[in-house]
Amino acid sequence: MAELFSPSFPSCCVTVYLGKRDFVDHLDHVDPVDGVILVDPEYLKDRKVFVTLTCAFRYGREDLDVLGLSFRKDLYISTFQAFPPVPEERKPNSRLQERLLKKLGQHAHPFYFTIPQNLPCSVTLQPGPEDTGKACGVDFEIRAFCAKSIEEKIHKRNSVRLVIRKVQYAPEKPGPQPMVETTRSFLMSDRSLHLEASLDKELYYHGEPISVNVHVTNNSTKTVKRVKISVRQYADICLFSTAQYKCPVAQLEADDQVSSSSTFYREKRGLALDGKLKHEDTNLASSTINAAVPFPISTLLITLASHIN
Repeated sequence: MAELFSPSFPSCCVTVYLGKRDFVDHLDHVDPVDGVILVDPEYLKDRKVFVTLTCAFRYGREDLDVLGLSFRKDLYISTFQAFPPVPEERKPNSRLQERLLKKLGQHAHPFYFTIPQNLPCSVTLQPGPEDTGKACGVDFEIRAFCAKSIEEKIHKRNSVRLVIRKVQYAPEKPGPQPMVETTRSFLMSDRSLHLEASLDKELYYHGEPISVNVHVTNNSTKTVKRVKISVRQYADICLFSTAQYKCPVAQLEADDQVSSSSTFYREKRGLALDGKLKHEDTNLASSTINAAVPFPISTLLITLASHIN
């Protein structure tokens, strides 16, 4: 059996089993969240076991949550009663669930969730060294708890949480090769400077170098003294209003002069895009692919772009 994620209550009376923590958005559907929960009927007595899937957007540091004001908004909440099972909510078990139910015995029960396509992918904004608590961003969480009803107050000793991720993979069919050109005129010069830049492909995977082809035709009387290439990440944060923040990812500057009435061509390589968050390996947030889908009012969308100066 593949690796399992199985957090338990502090009392070990309820254990949640998941086969993975990354669920892929395939643009036309999202991988279902299918798991199994193992319960101890003697500990539960007349209480029920519920499992919730929550997608939340945190737009302020956790240490700023004071006076009942929380900088966190739930974008989506779905609840599933795992024990006692509700016949109307039963669905066909997945292969993983069948194997777990057979292995764990009669006190194991399946649960299911379907992640809506219009929810954003999991994104974390990298905090500063002085920041404490949970970082800003979008996160998904599975939570299991026992209570007599769904409205009852949840105690930590009777609940367990497991963070999962909604991720996107690049489509197999590549798009057109990006290319842009611009022309600039100068005062006291009757001719202009022409800049053309292109990438070798549209999509880059984490860790891949970005090749930028630069072609400068300088027909002006000015001299180009420096060429600067940068990769920027744009984050569209949609809350009460939409705001866009840009953050430089990589930058390369070359002292290549382009004299008057001359042409310059160069290819730049080696812009690695890997990053780290705290002590865990992580990748740069990928661009949001399915931007045409109507997202919730509060969300966070990612775009990467290259700039030539």
